[in-house]
Amino acid sequence: MTDLGRVYRVPATTIANRVRGSAGFLVALALAGALVGSLAGSLAAQTDQPAKITVTPRALKLHRSSIVIDGHNDLPWALRKAGGRFDRFDISKPQPKFHTDIPRLRSGGVGAQFWSVYVPVSTRRDGKALSTTLEQIEIVKEMVKRYPEVFELAMTVDDIERVHRKGKVASMIGVEGGHSIENSLSVLRKLYQLGARYMTLTHSETLDWADSCTDIARHDGLAPFGEEVVREMNRLGMLVDISHVSPDCMRDALRVTKAPVIFSHSSARGVADHPRNVPDDVLKLTAKNGGVVMINFYSDFVDRRAAERGKSRVAKRNELQKQFPNDADKVTAGLRAWEVANPRPGNCSVHTVLDHIEHVIKVAGVDHVGLGADYDGVTRVPRQLDDVSKYPVITQGLLDRGHSEAEIRKLLGANLLRVLRKAEQVAAELN
Repeated sequence: MTDLGRVYRVPATTIANRVRGSAGFLVALALAGALVGSLAGSLAAQTDQPAKITVTPRALKLHRSSIVIDGHNDLPWALRKAGGRFDRFDISKPQPKFHTDIPRLRSGGVGAQFWSVYVPVSTRRDGKALSTTLEQIEIVKEMVKRYPEVFELAMTVDDIERVHRKGKVASMIGVEGGHSIENSLSVLRKLYQLGARYMTLTHSETLDWADSCTDIARHDGLAPFGEEVVREMNRLGMLVDISHVSPDCMRDALRVTKAPVIFSHSSARGVADHPRNVPDDVLKLTAKNGGVVMINFYSDFVDRRAAERGKSRVAKRNELQKQFPNDADKVTAGLRAWEVANPRPGNCSVHTVLDHIEHVIKVAGVDHVGLGADYDGVTRVPRQLDDVSKYPVITQGLLDRGHSEAEIRKLLGANLLRVLRKAEQVAAELN
Protein backbone atom coordinates (compact mmCIF):
# COMPACT_ATOMS: atom_id res chain seq x y z
CA MET A 1 0.00 0.00 0.00
CA THR A 2 1.34 3.44 -0.94
CA ASP A 3 1.68 6.19 1.72
CA LEU A 4 -0.24 9.19 0.29
CA GLY A 5 1.55 11.59 2.61
CA ARG A 6 4.93 10.41 1.37
CA VAL A 7 3.92 10.62 -2.31
CA TYR A 8 2.37 14.07 -2.06
CA ARG A 9 4.75 15.37 0.68
CA VAL A 10 1.80 16.20 2.99
CA PRO A 11 1.34 14.21 6.24
CA ALA A 12 -1.98 12.40 6.14
CA THR A 13 -2.89 13.69 9.63
CA THR A 14 -2.47 17.29 8.50
CA ILE A 15 -5.42 16.92 6.15
CA ALA A 16 -7.74 15.95 9.01
CA ASN A 17 -6.33 18.47 11.49
CA ARG A 18 -7.06 21.38 9.17
CA VAL A 19 -10.79 20.78 9.26
CA ARG A 20 -13.22 20.61 12.23
CA GLY A 21 -16.58 18.93 12.82
CA SER A 22 -18.48 16.33 10.86
CA ALA A 23 -18.74 18.50 7.76
CA GLY A 24 -15.00 19.06 7.81
CA PHE A 25 -14.41 15.36 8.24
CA LEU A 26 -16.47 14.62 5.12
CA VAL A 27 -14.46 17.19 3.20
CA ALA A 28 -11.28 15.49 4.38
CA LEU A 29 -12.56 12.14 3.23
CA ALA A 30 -13.45 13.56 -0.15
CA LEU A 31 -10.02 15.15 -0.49
CA ALA A 32 -8.30 11.92 0.50
CA GLY A 33 -10.41 10.00 -2.01
CA ALA A 34 -9.47 12.46 -4.72
CA LEU A 35 -5.80 12.00 -3.87
CA VAL A 36 -6.17 8.21 -4.03
CA GLY A 37 -7.91 8.44 -7.40
CA SER A 38 -5.28 10.79 -8.72
CA LEU A 39 -2.50 8.50 -7.57
CA ALA A 40 -4.16 5.42 -9.09
CA GLY A 41 -4.56 7.20 -12.40
CA SER A 42 -0.96 8.34 -12.29
CA LEU A 43 0.30 4.82 -11.59
CA ALA A 44 -1.88 3.33 -14.34
CA ALA A 45 -0.54 5.88 -16.82
CA GLN A 46 3.02 5.01 -15.79
CA THR A 47 2.62 1.22 -16.08
CA ASP A 48 0.21 1.19 -19.06
CA GLN A 49 -0.93 -2.28 -18.00
CA PRO A 50 -4.64 -3.15 -18.33
CA ALA A 51 -6.32 -5.13 -15.62
CA LYS A 52 -5.51 -8.82 -15.39
CA ILE A 53 -8.28 -11.12 -16.63
CA THR A 54 -9.60 -13.62 -14.07
CA VAL A 55 -11.20 -16.74 -15.53
CA THR A 56 -14.60 -17.44 -13.95
CA PRO A 57 -16.54 -20.72 -13.65
CA ARG A 58 -18.93 -19.46 -16.32
CA ALA A 59 -16.09 -18.95 -18.80
CA LEU A 60 -14.59 -22.35 -18.01
CA LYS A 61 -17.94 -24.06 -18.51
CA LEU A 62 -18.41 -22.33 -21.87
CA HIS A 63 -14.84 -23.13 -22.90
CA ARG A 64 -15.07 -26.81 -21.94
CA SER A 65 -18.37 -27.24 -23.76
CA SER A 66 -17.01 -25.75 -27.00
CA ILE A 67 -14.65 -27.30 -29.51
CA VAL A 68 -11.45 -25.25 -29.33
CA ILE A 69 -9.44 -25.37 -32.56
CA ASP A 70 -6.08 -23.70 -33.06
CA GLY A 71 -4.81 -23.11 -36.58
CA HIS A 72 -1.06 -23.24 -36.06
CA ASN A 73 1.36 -24.85 -33.60
CA ASP A 74 5.06 -25.35 -34.38
CA LEU A 75 5.90 -28.00 -31.79
CA PRO A 76 7.31 -30.43 -34.43
CA TRP A 77 9.95 -27.94 -35.51
CA ALA A 78 10.63 -26.80 -31.94
CA LEU A 79 11.38 -30.41 -31.03
CA ARG A 80 13.68 -30.74 -34.00
CA LYS A 81 15.56 -27.54 -33.16
CA ALA A 82 16.00 -28.73 -29.58
CA GLY A 83 17.78 -31.80 -30.90
CA GLY A 84 15.29 -34.43 -29.87
CA ARG A 85 11.96 -36.12 -30.34
CA PHE A 86 9.55 -37.67 -27.90
CA ASP A 87 12.14 -40.04 -26.47
CA ARG A 88 14.04 -37.01 -25.17
CA PHE A 89 11.06 -34.73 -24.53
CA ASP A 90 8.17 -36.75 -23.13
CA ILE A 91 5.29 -34.33 -23.64
CA SER A 92 3.04 -36.36 -21.32
CA LYS A 93 5.02 -34.53 -18.64
CA PRO A 94 5.54 -30.76 -18.26
CA GLN A 95 8.08 -29.44 -20.77
CA PRO A 96 8.85 -25.84 -19.77
CA LYS A 97 11.24 -25.49 -22.71
CA PHE A 98 8.19 -25.39 -25.00
CA HIS A 99 4.79 -23.70 -25.09
CA THR A 100 3.15 -27.10 -25.58
CA ASP A 101 2.80 -30.35 -23.66
CA ILE A 102 -0.09 -32.66 -22.91
CA PRO A 103 -0.93 -31.38 -19.40
CA ARG A 104 -1.17 -27.81 -20.71
CA LEU A 105 -3.15 -28.84 -23.81
CA ARG A 106 -5.65 -30.45 -21.44
CA SER A 107 -5.71 -27.40 -19.19
CA GLY A 108 -6.27 -25.15 -22.21
CA GLY A 109 -9.19 -27.28 -23.41
CA VAL A 110 -7.71 -27.76 -26.89
CA GLY A 111 -10.02 -30.00 -28.91
CA ALA A 112 -8.30 -29.89 -32.29
CA GLN A 113 -4.92 -28.64 -33.46
CA PHE A 114 -3.28 -28.00 -36.80
CA TRP A 115 0.33 -29.08 -36.29
CA SER A 116 2.60 -27.14 -38.61
CA VAL A 117 5.15 -29.20 -40.56
CA TYR A 118 7.21 -26.08 -41.22
CA VAL A 119 10.64 -26.29 -42.84
CA PRO A 120 12.88 -23.24 -43.44
CA VAL A 121 12.85 -21.60 -46.86
CA SER A 122 16.59 -22.24 -47.02
CA THR A 123 15.74 -25.89 -47.78
CA ARG A 124 14.56 -24.88 -51.27
CA ARG A 125 18.09 -23.77 -52.10
CA ASP A 126 19.73 -27.03 -51.13
CA GLY A 127 17.03 -29.24 -52.64
CA LYS A 128 15.77 -30.58 -49.30
CA ALA A 129 12.41 -28.85 -48.93
CA LEU A 130 10.28 -31.89 -49.70
CA SER A 131 12.40 -34.47 -47.85
CA THR A 132 12.50 -32.28 -44.73
CA THR A 133 8.73 -31.72 -44.91
CA LEU A 134 8.19 -35.49 -45.09
CA GLU A 135 10.34 -35.87 -41.97
CA GLN A 136 8.20 -33.28 -40.20
CA ILE A 137 5.02 -35.13 -41.14
CA GLU A 138 6.54 -38.25 -39.60
CA ILE A 139 7.12 -36.37 -36.34
CA VAL A 140 3.40 -35.56 -36.12
CA LYS A 141 2.49 -39.17 -36.85
CA GLU A 142 5.03 -40.39 -34.31
CA MET A 143 3.41 -38.16 -31.68
CA VAL A 144 -0.03 -39.57 -32.45
CA LYS A 145 1.31 -43.13 -32.30
CA ARG A 146 3.24 -42.57 -29.05
CA TYR A 147 0.29 -40.95 -27.23
CA PRO A 148 -2.81 -42.70 -28.67
CA GLU A 149 -4.89 -41.93 -25.59
CA VAL A 150 -4.43 -38.18 -26.26
CA PHE A 151 -4.08 -37.64 -30.02
CA GLU A 152 -5.73 -39.01 -33.15
CA LEU A 153 -5.18 -37.96 -36.76
CA ALA A 154 -8.16 -36.25 -38.37
CA MET A 155 -8.58 -35.97 -42.14
CA THR A 156 -12.17 -34.67 -42.34
CA VAL A 157 -14.63 -32.61 -40.33
CA ASP A 158 -16.42 -35.83 -39.36
CA ASP A 159 -13.09 -37.12 -38.04
CA ILE A 160 -12.55 -33.98 -35.97
CA GLU A 161 -15.98 -34.22 -34.39
CA ARG A 162 -15.63 -37.97 -33.76
CA VAL A 163 -12.18 -37.62 -32.15
CA HIS A 164 -13.36 -34.70 -30.04
CA ARG A 165 -16.31 -36.71 -28.73
CA LYS A 166 -13.79 -39.33 -27.56
CA GLY A 167 -12.02 -36.68 -25.48
CA LYS A 168 -8.89 -36.68 -27.64
CA VAL A 169 -7.11 -33.87 -29.48
CA ALA A 170 -7.98 -34.14 -33.18
CA SER A 171 -4.62 -33.70 -34.88
CA MET A 172 -4.35 -32.21 -38.36
CA ILE A 173 -1.35 -31.33 -40.50
CA GLY A 174 -0.64 -27.94 -42.06
CA VAL A 175 2.21 -27.32 -44.52
CA GLU A 176 3.77 -23.91 -43.86
CA GLY A 177 5.17 -22.65 -47.14
CA GLY A 178 4.69 -23.56 -50.79
CA HIS A 179 8.43 -24.17 -51.12
CA SER A 180 7.64 -27.63 -49.71
CA ILE A 181 6.05 -28.75 -53.01
CA GLU A 182 9.17 -27.86 -55.04
CA ASN A 183 7.07 -26.39 -57.89
CA SER A 184 5.22 -29.68 -58.42
CA LEU A 185 1.47 -30.31 -58.36
CA SER A 186 2.16 -34.03 -58.02
CA VAL A 187 4.06 -33.31 -54.79
CA LEU A 188 1.10 -31.22 -53.60
CA ARG A 189 -1.16 -34.23 -54.17
CA LYS A 190 1.28 -36.48 -52.30
CA LEU A 191 1.28 -34.19 -49.28
CA TYR A 192 -2.51 -34.23 -49.26
CA GLN A 193 -2.48 -38.04 -49.36
CA LEU A 194 -0.13 -38.03 -46.35
CA GLY A 195 -2.60 -35.94 -44.35
CA ALA A 196 -1.87 -32.28 -45.06
CA ARG A 197 -5.13 -30.34 -44.94
CA TYR A 198 -3.83 -26.85 -45.56
CA MET A 199 -0.82 -25.27 -47.18
CA THR A 200 0.42 -21.74 -46.59
CA LEU A 201 1.24 -20.48 -50.07
CA THR A 202 4.54 -18.86 -49.04
CA HIS A 203 6.65 -18.40 -45.97
CA SER A 204 9.16 -15.57 -45.54
CA GLU A 205 10.49 -15.54 -49.12
CA THR A 206 8.87 -14.96 -52.49
CA LEU A 207 8.64 -18.15 -54.56
CA ASP A 208 8.68 -18.72 -58.30
CA TRP A 209 4.90 -18.49 -58.24
CA ALA A 210 3.77 -16.41 -55.23
CA ASP A 211 4.85 -13.23 -53.42
CA SER A 212 5.64 -13.23 -49.72
CA CYS A 213 4.66 -10.30 -47.50
CA THR A 214 8.18 -10.10 -46.06
CA ASP A 215 10.20 -10.27 -49.27
CA ILE A 216 10.46 -8.36 -52.52
CA ALA A 217 7.41 -8.96 -54.74
CA ARG A 218 8.06 -10.39 -58.20
CA HIS A 219 4.63 -11.39 -59.47
CA ASP A 220 2.20 -8.70 -58.25
CA GLY A 221 0.54 -11.51 -56.34
CA LEU A 222 0.20 -14.98 -57.86
CA ALA A 223 1.97 -16.12 -61.02
CA PRO A 224 -0.02 -18.36 -63.41
CA PHE A 225 1.38 -21.51 -61.78
CA GLY A 226 0.32 -20.11 -58.41
CA GLU A 227 -3.24 -19.93 -59.67
CA GLU A 228 -2.96 -23.57 -60.73
CA VAL A 229 -1.81 -24.45 -57.22
CA VAL A 230 -4.88 -22.78 -55.72
CA ARG A 231 -7.23 -24.54 -58.12
CA GLU A 232 -5.61 -27.92 -57.39
CA MET A 233 -5.92 -27.32 -53.65
CA ASN A 234 -9.62 -26.63 -54.17
CA ARG A 235 -9.96 -29.89 -56.10
CA LEU A 236 -8.19 -31.85 -53.39
CA GLY A 237 -10.08 -30.25 -50.51
CA MET A 238 -6.92 -28.72 -49.06
CA LEU A 239 -7.44 -25.33 -47.44
CA VAL A 240 -5.67 -22.39 -49.10
CA ASP A 241 -3.79 -20.63 -46.31
CA ILE A 242 -2.82 -17.04 -47.11
CA SER A 243 -0.89 -16.14 -44.00
CA HIS A 244 2.63 -14.93 -44.92
CA VAL A 245 1.67 -13.83 -48.45
CA SER A 246 1.63 -10.27 -49.80
CA PRO A 247 -1.65 -8.33 -49.91
CA ASP A 248 -1.75 -8.67 -53.72
CA CYS A 249 -1.23 -12.41 -53.34
CA MET A 250 -4.06 -12.50 -50.80
CA ARG A 251 -6.34 -10.74 -53.28
CA ASP A 252 -5.33 -13.04 -56.15
CA ALA A 253 -5.92 -16.16 -54.07
CA LEU A 254 -9.34 -14.87 -53.02
CA ARG A 255 -10.15 -14.14 -56.66
CA VAL A 256 -9.14 -17.60 -57.89
CA THR A 257 -10.34 -19.91 -55.12
CA LYS A 258 -13.75 -21.55 -55.20
CA ALA A 259 -13.53 -22.61 -51.55
CA PRO A 260 -13.16 -20.52 -48.40
CA VAL A 261 -9.59 -19.61 -47.46
CA ILE A 262 -7.94 -19.38 -44.07
CA PHE A 263 -5.29 -17.22 -42.52
CA SER A 264 -3.89 -19.90 -40.21
CA HIS A 265 -1.96 -17.45 -38.01
CA SER A 266 -2.39 -13.76 -38.89
CA SER A 267 -3.83 -10.69 -37.19
CA ALA A 268 -5.33 -7.33 -38.19
CA ARG A 269 -3.29 -4.60 -39.85
CA GLY A 270 -5.88 -2.07 -38.74
CA VAL A 271 -4.65 -2.62 -35.17
CA ALA A 272 -0.93 -3.20 -35.79
CA ASP A 273 0.59 -2.24 -39.14
CA HIS A 274 2.88 -5.21 -39.74
CA PRO A 275 3.24 -6.94 -43.15
CA ARG A 276 2.19 -10.25 -41.54
CA ASN A 277 -1.22 -8.84 -40.69
CA VAL A 278 -4.33 -8.57 -42.86
CA PRO A 279 -5.45 -5.23 -44.37
CA ASP A 280 -9.07 -4.18 -43.90
CA ASP A 281 -9.97 -4.49 -47.59
CA VAL A 282 -8.76 -8.11 -47.53
CA LEU A 283 -10.78 -8.75 -44.35
CA LYS A 284 -13.87 -7.67 -46.28
CA LEU A 285 -12.96 -9.91 -49.22
CA THR A 286 -12.43 -12.79 -46.81
CA ALA A 287 -15.93 -12.27 -45.43
CA LYS A 288 -17.37 -12.45 -48.97
CA ASN A 289 -15.33 -15.60 -49.58
CA GLY A 290 -16.59 -17.21 -46.35
CA GLY A 291 -13.08 -17.66 -44.98
CA VAL A 292 -11.64 -17.18 -41.50
CA VAL A 293 -8.74 -15.17 -40.04
CA MET A 294 -7.14 -17.10 -37.18
CA ILE A 295 -5.53 -14.60 -34.85
CA ASN A 296 -1.79 -14.86 -34.18
CA PHE A 297 -0.53 -14.27 -30.62
CA TYR A 298 3.04 -13.21 -31.49
CA SER A 299 3.75 -10.00 -29.58
CA ASP A 300 5.86 -8.56 -32.40
CA PHE A 301 2.90 -8.82 -34.79
CA VAL A 302 -0.02 -7.83 -32.55
CA ASP A 303 1.52 -4.96 -30.56
CA ARG A 304 1.38 -1.67 -32.46
CA ARG A 305 4.79 -0.45 -31.30
CA ALA A 306 6.51 -3.76 -31.95
CA ALA A 307 4.81 -4.04 -35.34
CA GLU A 308 6.24 -0.70 -36.43
CA ARG A 309 9.67 -1.94 -35.45
CA GLY A 310 9.04 -5.24 -37.24
CA LYS A 311 8.03 -3.48 -40.42
CA SER A 312 11.25 -1.46 -40.32
CA ARG A 313 13.22 -4.64 -39.70
CA VAL A 314 11.74 -6.29 -42.80
CA ALA A 315 12.64 -3.23 -44.88
CA LYS A 316 16.20 -3.29 -43.50
CA ARG A 317 16.58 -6.98 -44.27
CA ASN A 318 15.37 -6.49 -47.84
CA GLU A 319 17.78 -3.56 -48.24
CA LEU A 320 20.69 -5.68 -46.99
CA GLN A 321 19.75 -8.54 -49.31
CA LYS A 322 19.82 -6.18 -52.28
CA GLN A 323 23.18 -4.79 -51.13
CA PHE A 324 24.74 -8.22 -50.48
CA PRO A 325 22.85 -10.67 -52.73
CA ASN A 326 25.51 -13.38 -52.42
CA ASP A 327 26.72 -12.86 -48.87
CA ALA A 328 24.30 -14.16 -46.23
CA ASP A 329 26.82 -13.52 -43.45
CA LYS A 330 26.90 -9.80 -44.17
CA VAL A 331 23.12 -9.68 -44.28
CA THR A 332 22.94 -11.43 -40.90
CA ALA A 333 25.59 -9.16 -39.35
CA GLY A 334 23.91 -6.02 -40.67
CA LEU A 335 20.53 -7.13 -39.35
CA ARG A 336 21.97 -7.90 -35.91
CA ALA A 337 23.54 -4.46 -35.75
CA TRP A 338 20.18 -2.90 -36.65
CA GLU A 339 18.43 -4.93 -33.91
CA VAL A 340 20.90 -3.74 -31.29
CA ALA A 341 20.29 -0.13 -32.34
CA ASN A 342 16.51 -0.66 -32.38
CA PRO A 343 15.52 -2.73 -29.32
CA ARG A 344 12.05 -4.19 -28.90
CA PRO A 345 9.49 -2.30 -26.83
CA GLY A 346 8.02 -3.84 -23.67
CA ASN A 347 5.61 -6.73 -24.03
CA CYS A 348 1.86 -6.29 -24.55
CA SER A 349 -1.00 -8.16 -22.85
CA VAL A 350 -3.88 -10.46 -23.78
CA HIS A 351 -6.00 -7.33 -24.23
CA THR A 352 -4.06 -6.54 -27.41
CA VAL A 353 -5.00 -9.92 -28.90
CA LEU A 354 -8.63 -9.26 -27.94
CA ASP A 355 -8.40 -5.94 -29.80
CA HIS A 356 -7.39 -7.83 -32.96
CA ILE A 357 -10.26 -10.27 -32.57
CA GLU A 358 -12.72 -7.44 -32.15
CA HIS A 359 -11.32 -5.56 -35.15
CA VAL A 360 -11.84 -8.59 -37.40
CA ILE A 361 -15.37 -8.96 -36.04
CA LYS A 362 -16.05 -5.28 -36.71
CA VAL A 363 -14.74 -5.35 -40.29
CA ALA A 364 -15.48 -8.92 -41.47
CA GLY A 365 -18.02 -10.25 -38.98
CA VAL A 366 -18.02 -12.79 -36.17
CA ASP A 367 -18.27 -15.69 -38.65
CA HIS A 368 -14.79 -14.95 -39.97
CA VAL A 369 -12.45 -15.04 -36.99
CA GLY A 370 -10.65 -17.83 -35.15
CA LEU A 371 -7.47 -18.65 -33.21
CA GLY A 372 -4.03 -19.42 -34.65
CA ALA A 373 -1.67 -18.73 -31.78
CA ASP A 374 1.65 -19.80 -33.37
CA TYR A 375 2.81 -21.40 -30.12
CA ASP A 376 6.33 -22.86 -30.25
CA GLY A 377 6.95 -20.87 -33.41
CA VAL A 378 7.41 -17.47 -31.77
CA THR A 379 9.74 -16.04 -29.16
CA ARG A 380 7.35 -13.66 -27.33
CA VAL A 381 3.70 -13.99 -26.43
CA PRO A 382 1.50 -11.43 -24.63
CA ARG A 383 1.04 -11.47 -20.88
CA GLN A 384 -1.54 -14.06 -19.76
CA LEU A 385 -1.07 -16.04 -23.00
CA ASP A 386 2.09 -17.80 -21.92
CA ASP A 387 1.34 -21.22 -23.43
CA VAL A 388 -1.40 -23.57 -24.67
CA SER A 389 -3.05 -23.70 -21.25
CA LYS A 390 -4.21 -20.08 -21.55
CA TYR A 391 -7.00 -20.24 -24.15
CA PRO A 392 -9.68 -19.88 -21.42
CA VAL A 393 -8.34 -16.37 -20.79
CA ILE A 394 -9.49 -15.46 -24.33
CA THR A 395 -12.94 -16.87 -23.59
CA GLN A 396 -13.18 -14.83 -20.39
CA GLY A 397 -11.90 -11.69 -22.08
CA LEU A 398 -14.57 -11.94 -24.77
CA LEU A 399 -17.29 -12.47 -22.15
CA ASP A 400 -15.97 -9.42 -20.31
CA ARG A 401 -16.30 -7.40 -23.51
CA GLY A 402 -19.94 -8.36 -23.91
CA HIS A 403 -19.79 -11.06 -26.57
CA SER A 404 -22.46 -13.75 -26.46
CA GLU A 405 -21.71 -17.39 -25.80
CA ALA A 406 -22.85 -18.25 -29.35
CA GLU A 407 -20.38 -15.75 -30.82
CA ILE A 408 -17.55 -17.08 -28.68
CA ARG A 409 -18.24 -20.69 -29.72
CA LYS A 410 -17.89 -19.63 -33.35
CA LEU A 411 -14.53 -18.04 -32.71
CA LEU A 412 -13.21 -20.93 -30.63
CA GLY A 413 -13.73 -23.48 -33.40
CA ALA A 414 -17.12 -23.56 -35.10
CA ASN A 415 -16.05 -21.09 -37.80
CA LEU A 416 -13.13 -23.28 -38.86
CA LEU A 417 -15.33 -26.38 -38.94
CA ARG A 418 -17.68 -24.56 -41.29
CA VAL A 419 -14.80 -23.58 -43.58
CA LEU A 420 -13.43 -27.13 -43.63
CA ARG A 421 -16.84 -28.59 -44.41
CA LYS A 422 -17.33 -26.14 -47.26
CA ALA A 423 -13.90 -27.00 -48.68
CA GLU A 424 -14.85 -30.68 -48.62
CA GLN A 425 -18.10 -29.83 -50.42
CA VAL A 426 -16.30 -27.83 -53.12
CA ALA A 427 -13.83 -30.67 -53.66
CA ALA A 428 -16.69 -33.14 -54.09
CA GLU A 429 -18.35 -30.84 -56.65
CA LEU A 430 -15.12 -30.30 -58.59
CA ASN A 431 -14.49 -34.04 -58.72
